[in-house]
Amino acid sequence: MEYRILGNTGLSVSVIALGCEGFVGKTEEQVHSEMDFAISKGINFIDMYTSNPDLRSNIGKALAGRRQQFIIQGHLCTTWENDQYLRTRDVEKTIASFEDQLTRLHTDYLDIGMIHYVDSEEDFHEVFNGPIIRLALRLKEEGKIRHIGLSSHNPTVARLAVESGLIEVLMFSINPCYDLQPPSENVDDLWADESYAHSLENIDPEREKLYELCEQKGIGLDVMKVYGGGDLLSETNSPFGKAMTPVQCIEYALTRPAVASVMVGCKSCDEMQAAINWCNATKEEKDYTPIMAGMEKFSWQGHCMYCGHCAPCSVGIDIASVNKYYNLTIAQNEIPETVREHYKTLSHHASECIQCGQCETNCPFGVAIIEQMEKAVEKFGY
Repeated sequence: MEYRILGNTGLSVSVIALGCEGFVGKTEEQVHSEMDFAISKGINFIDMYTSNPDLRSNIGKALAGRRQQFIIQGHLCTTWENDQYLRTRDVEKTIASFEDQLTRLHTDYLDIGMIHYVDSEEDFHEVFNGPIIRLALRLKEEGKIRHIGLSSHNPTVARLAVESGLIEVLMFSINPCYDLQPPSENVDDLWADESYAHSLENIDPEREKLYELCEQKGIGLDVMKVYGGGDLLSETNSPFGKAMTPVQCIEYALTRPAVASVMVGCKSCDEMQAAINWCNATKEEKDYTPIMAGMEKFSWQGHCMYCGHCAPCSVGIDIASVNKYYNLTIAQNEIPETVREHYKTLSHHASECIQCGQCETNCPFGVAIIEQMEKAVEKFGY
């Protein structure tokens, strides 16, 4: 298993993590067995969005005696009413559900307290100018949550949360289909057939700016919807008309700036293993470009996807990283200190480019890499 630090939280999380929906409707014994399997494979991170009391209790029992080894991302603003999960902005209901969560998980704190599902600007202002954010800050002060996060599908709203300075973690939906879509307050737009009926080109700039902003500010990104609700794994259902593998989907998400972990909603140990296979996959198995390159309807032409096809560089430059750090500076009047330090630690820098052109020949998206290297030299000075 590979581990990454989740932004500025200091938490070391497994890159493959668990969404909780795969445990819904299972017995205590089944949940315990599957959690044992996950832990044996090195998974140490789980997202608990649901307020389902049975699931909470079963996860709590499965983690008994090993709570300290596991990082729990629990959600504020979910409640259980009439035998179903509901989102709420009612503070009293939120407090009651939060305390129930701690009790059933047999813990006195959550590593991350995730403000649940904020997709509209109106809802954002209600949450961040009202009692919900005050509650989150109080719980953090009391030590009942260690870090505040927010889950969203809308890059405009997510950016507002990042810019507020009040969150440390963002849970966001990332995959190559969703990345083509412009911001929307209706999450259903992300997988609606009509959203893919016309030609689409390159990552939506709002989404790209969000990922880069998170990298600049040290906001940890963990990913939901990495398989697009399973559609990307199906040739019939995928907008691309080609099926991606779990490993390819996960590789795409993990190569976006600021991403530390992918929450996979696995319904079985076999599905868990299919995700964990990313850890030992070959470069060829991780390569998602055969799905994305050369399409007529969807194009990433001229856009660096950090896929690594430019490697190996004849002088050893990590071209994908140079491009990423350069892109992180584009919207800045000055280079963020963290970006400068990351660039500085690279073994080789853009100034060492001998302009042999092999990288551009290798690039499946037609990126003008030599020109990009020259811009990086101008920006960083070497």
